[in-house]
Amino acid sequence: MKFPKQKIIKALSILTLVLVVLFLGFYFFRNSLLKQAIAKVTHKMSVDYDSVFSVESASFEGLSGIKLTDVVLVPRNADTLFNIKKIETTINLSSLLVGDVQIGTLKVNDGYVQLVKKGKVRNFDAFLKKDTTEKDTNEKRKYATIAYRIISKLLNLVPTDMKLERLNFKINDNGKTASIAINRLVLNNKQLETTLHVQSKDFDQRWNIKGFADPRNKKADIRFFNVDTGAIKVPYLDERYNLKASFDSIRLNVENIEKDGSELHIDGFTSIANLKINHPKIASKDVIIKNARFDYRFLLGDDFISIDSTSSMTLNKIKVLPYVSYNTESDTVYTLKVDIPKMQAQDFIVSLPDGLFTHFQGMQATGNFNYKLDFKFNKNKPNTLVFDSKLNKENLKITKYGEANLNKLNGEFVYRAIIQNVLQRPVLVGNANPNYTPLDQISPYLRKCVLTTEDPSFFSHRGFINEAFKQSILKNIRTKKFSRGASTISMQLIKNVFLTREKTLSRKLEEILLVYILENNRVVSKERMLEVYFNIIEWGPNVYGIGEASHFYFQKSPADLSLNECLFLATIIPKPRKFMYQFNDQGNLKDYAIKNQKFLSSLMLRRGVLIPEDTVFQSPVYVSGNARSLLRIKTLDSTAIPVDSLSTDNEFDL
Repeated sequence: MKFPKQKIIKALSILTLVLVVLFLGFYFFRNSLLKQAIAKVTHKMSVDYDSVFSVESASFEGLSGIKLTDVVLVPRNADTLFNIKKIETTINLSSLLVGDVQIGTLKVNDGYVQLVKKGKVRNFDAFLKKDTTEKDTNEKRKYATIAYRIISKLLNLVPTDMKLERLNFKINDNGKTASIAINRLVLNNKQLETTLHVQSKDFDQRWNIKGFADPRNKKADIRFFNVDTGAIKVPYLDERYNLKASFDSIRLNVENIEKDGSELHIDGFTSIANLKINHPKIASKDVIIKNARFDYRFLLGDDFISIDSTSSMTLNKIKVLPYVSYNTESDTVYTLKVDIPKMQAQDFIVSLPDGLFTHFQGMQATGNFNYKLDFKFNKNKPNTLVFDSKLNKENLKITKYGEANLNKLNGEFVYRAIIQNVLQRPVLVGNANPNYTPLDQISPYLRKCVLTTEDPSFFSHRGFINEAFKQSILKNIRTKKFSRGASTISMQLIKNVFLTREKTLSRKLEEILLVYILENNRVVSKERMLEVYFNIIEWGPNVYGIGEASHFYFQKSPADLSLNECLFLATIIPKPRKFMYQFNDQGNLKDYAIKNQKFLSSLMLRRGVLIPEDTVFQSPVYVSGNARSLLRIKTLDSTAIPVDSLSTDNEFDL
């Protein structure tokens, strides 16, 4: 079908005329339109966010330029959120016609943005509330689409050319303050440069930021470093979270943000030099990471968010290939995979962060190893949890120990427990101590009872029990806290003899690595490990070792303990200093304590650890040693003991 040439020309003329009229209408009425837009924003801020938004003056400059003065946003009954003296910007009109706001250039002069918290009132709370207009909560979120839309809108708000002068960002959290002053920031021809003046209660620094930023093509490469001498210190975290952090430099690189069909790819890397962290939950000393780099590839789809397996993390000489996924396709499934490719053991040791593994300083090793971890948790099917940890070694051998010399366990040594950071009395682990008891002189019943409660597979495992880790993870997920550990006797031995009882990440990581070395290098026999364990653990207030314990409770030697006495001793190991609360005012075991012992003996019968004949002549537990004096005063003493630290009438938890 052909259109006459005259009709085509006429249609184009009409279209041109319409566009000219629209352009002229916009040009002559643009200031009115701008005021209407500001009025609309003012109304929305008042109704939706209970805030007062005001602009002293607003006008167009040229065709697409906008100039605003004295722009202020104040939430009602709270401190001002921002106050800017002058804003000049240009807007891409073609993008605006299709509904997108894309800022071309931006100039901001004189002003501040502040986040303030007084008591429980924060001046930004109204802007954090959930959007109640989303009614269909059953509709699945399409993560890639949502993320790409948010990223695109945010990057459109980043101008291609920018100049900020005399702008301050402030934080005041109930007197905990920090500020970042920008004297001059320039983004010109995709090159970014600025100097920040950072102040807090404890330091005053100037940071330099340089790099490349191309918001329209979604690329950036920016570096942070200190203008003054010394490392960059991170403000606010110290006062707010008791976390001290500093670094020499950081590099942030975004190479690509691309949506391909239903998948969003975000690629790039970030690196940091001489990161120093100090927090009481991490370690008792400064933790220093000299060089770290993360080459990332984030993948998002309609029903998943992941860090792709092509990503890599480098920590000094250690390279880790991670895979992390959150998938909601059919069930909610969390997946974590860690792969450390084959590397030299000595490179691994020297790459460990300073301050995080103090007991490994000076350690030397030969050989190679590789490691794989596979973890998967289905929220709707928790019992299908996967936890598989494998370390493959190749001629791996420890040639020199560091601060923790594991050979110490083979000889005579002095043990001193640390309770609440207080060093306890010395206990000699050796035959020169009259209370020291060799393994073959400890009642077989006690050995069986303690192994059942503490570590049933002690003689067959290599320091760790995967199933115990699974059950520990499941319980911690269900209770949403670290309510259960997965310690073996090997782990308890390492913790008591070589480490402190501080609850830090450093202590736990050292414990895991030392246990692996102890168990997989045949440093000490299982029998010797168990013998040392029986002779150092606490069995009561200031009672260390089974030799002291058997006399303290029953005026007997460890070899003469009855089955019921052994059942009692095994059940008090988790809280030995609270043993007296298992007894009533007459000095007899309470019903729940008897129930715990029956539960334990029944379990041992089912497992074949005991035979029925062992339980025929059982007699009630009677405390006759010095422990009996503590039973008489426990009622007076109980007022000084926190209620949640006492044993409760619950079934014994194995």
